[in-house]
Amino acid sequence: MSTMSSNKSNCSECKKEVNKKDICIIDGKPVCLICIYGNSKPFEIYSIGKTRTDLESHEIDDIPIDSRNISCVDLLPSQKRFMYKLDEEEFLTVVYCLHKVKSVKTVFKRGLDGKRVGVFASRTPKRLSKIAIQDVKLLKISGTTLYVEGLDAIEGSPVLDIKLKISSLDLPPKI
Repeated sequence: MSTMSSNKSNCSECKKEVNKKDICIIDGKPVCLICIYGNSKPFEIYSIGKTRTDLESHEIDDIPIDSRNISCVDLLPSQKRFMYKLDEEEFLTVVYCLHKVKSVKTVFKRGLDGKRVGVFASRTPKRLSKIAIQDVKLLKISGTTLYVEGLDAIEGSPVLDIKLKISSLDLPPKI
């Protein structure tokens, strides 16, 4: 990887010089956003809160498949209006941002069973979209803090959405 200035880098695929902020590290090589996404344009998503967990960013490669620790989802006070009857639910799906992920691997051994797979056949945090989902058990609510079991997010992960988990709706339709 050659650099002409500290803010520039060359894409390993198209060889063009681009700003470092427009580079993603894939399998240890810099790849520009145009080579990855083509003409797709980014869009804004706002966080509605953050996670409080026992998992720190240095553990990102070793996130357990089924974390059983109690974690908190601290929603912004402005989200209280959307929590009507949430306390009556048992299972939720938390959508959050993988905000500490710096690189992506295209193929690796899956932690679940050791099978060699690509990103889309896994639950790895090392993904381009930086979006994760996790089904959790809702234990209790205090103000705008949700106490949940089974969240595998690291400390401080931005929360993007909370959804009701309904098993029958999550299954593919019967044909």
